[in-house]
Amino acid sequence: MGSDKTGRIVWHDLFTRDRPRVMSFYRVIAEWHYKTEHATDFAWGSGVQDYVLALSGMQAGAGIIDAPAEMAPGWVAYVEVDDVDDSADLAARLGGSIMRAPFDVPGVGRNALLRDPNGAVIGIALSRHSFPVPKRQFGAELYASDARPFPLDFYGPLFDWMPKGGQGDGQRLLTATGHHIAKTVGEVPSAQWVPSVKVANPPEAVRKAALIGRVGDIHHAAETSCPSGRFIRDPDGTVIHLTEWQKT
Repeated sequence: MGSDKTGRIVWHDLFTRDRPRVMSFYRVIAEWHYKTEHATDFAWGSGVQDYVLALSGMQAGAGIIDAPAEMAPGWVAYVEVDDVDDSADLAARLGGSIMRAPFDVPGVGRNALLRDPNGAVIGIALSRHSFPVPKRQFGAELYASDARPFPLDFYGPLFDWMPKGGQGDGQRLLTATGHHIAKTVGEVPSAQWVPSVKVANPPEAVRKAALIGRVGDIHHAAETSCPSGRFIRDPDGTVIHLTEWQKT
């Protein structure tokens, strides 16, 4: 494998129908602040559009994008790979599908969007910059499934991920170098990757969220697997997991 980033989640994009409202939501619950850039050819399509960088402190680890009509709102995590084109081809051979073919992001790198065999969306990226893996905004990703097992025969060969802790709920996924990437949790209506958003106090963040927008549907089965956090929905209805920020 390539650099220390390989196999790790290096970015998140939030596709939204109401960008001002979700920006306010995450500002209140997670204390994010924002910087707007005029970007060309990100995952939503070609042409110059505003791309909102979401920052925690001085670290940017996410972007907020107006979702195109053909794409549902939601978070997309991007996993670093050594070759985006080869990885996209491998994903198709492993039973997944290519949602958006590999494309260049000027000044950033090369990306593609995939669906795994269960239908969950995952991005892949080859970074062409020297920034480290962002760790301030997000904890380990969660994979929630609609009763189908986690497709390890897809993600294992694709990202060189290895399981730890048995099967089913609570299984941890590690990179070949031992980095904790994700955890599997309980059943939801459709398979999806759920970001763990770091907040100072999850119960207080839930209380704040309830005052400013659409919130609810805490997933009790998943909460059983992750007792340290909370599952809520943002103003678009997108499920997120709140996890406590741990100072190191």
